[in-house]
Amino acid sequence: MNWDDARYFLAIARAGQMLGAARRLGVSQATLSRRLATLEAALGDRLVERTPRGSPLTEAGQAFLATAERMESAALAGVAQLGHPGEAVAGTLRLGAPDGLGGAFLAPRLGRLRAAHPGLRVQLVPLPRNFSLSQREADVAVTVGRPERGRLRTRKLTDYSLGLYAAPGYLAARGHPDRAATLADHDLVGYVDDLVHTPGLRYAEEFWQGWRSCVEVSTAIGQLEAVRAGAGIGALHDFMARGQDGLVPVLPELRAVRSYWAVWHEDLRGSRRVRACLDFLDAAVSEDRAAFLRPVAGTGAG
Repeated sequence: MNWDDARYFLAIARAGQMLGAARRLGVSQATLSRRLATLEAALGDRLVERTPRGSPLTEAGQAFLATAERMESAALAGVAQLGHPGEAVAGTLRLGAPDGLGGAFLAPRLGRLRAAHPGLRVQLVPLPRNFSLSQREADVAVTVGRPERGRLRTRKLTDYSLGLYAAPGYLAARGHPDRAATLADHDLVGYVDDLVHTPGLRYAEEFWQGWRSCVEVSTAIGQLEAVRAGAGIGALHDFMARGQDGLVPVLPELRAVRSYWAVWHEDLRGSRRVRACLDFLDAAVSEDRAAFLRPVAGTGAG
């Protein structure tokens, strides 16, 4: 049995189907099936069911999964230790981030990372509701708040603030609230409650305890666009909303504060790609730190 065959098995286990695994690996389904058959022959057992609806693991496959993941961890740790100072950073880097930070802030700056490391292939992906660094769904993830469990390393990137915003046309028609309680008289825009996957995103009630959204959008960018189109008043990321045409601050004395953290798996602690990504994140955030944290109205300080 060789590690490369086990790597193909892991891709199937994580994708849940042959086609998705083949796409992730950049190979044909025929190649993937052949490598899986080689592994199964070496182990003397069937690891994956072949069905029209997917490729679930057999009982033997479930038992082998933990072994394959240990092999992967050992291989990644060994590769990371082979790096030498000054050696070019190359290969694929997958960076996971919340949609607001990823789409509005990181995406326009990815060219800098590629310019510094031309051999790097960069993938920016929105974080799903549940993601696993141990299963390599991302090499580095940016999370809201610091994860407390798992074999993870973390680095705080920045605090960021959120404030209330509305479209000029909406305020002209419905009036400006003069205190938090008067938000009861307004249409409010927020997250789809049962799709909020982390407590850090439950900030609307910090602006007003009675917050009840009448327009619910599951992404930060979608909420901003709904508010700009006049759907109501929303709690938006200040680094996305400040200075945007078509958005006016509402009750600027109110704000919520959260933190972004960079997170990566312990096995990748020596990876040159991960180090390059962390350096990029640190530099990008440091350069625009003032945009992330809005001073409280009337204080002149954050």
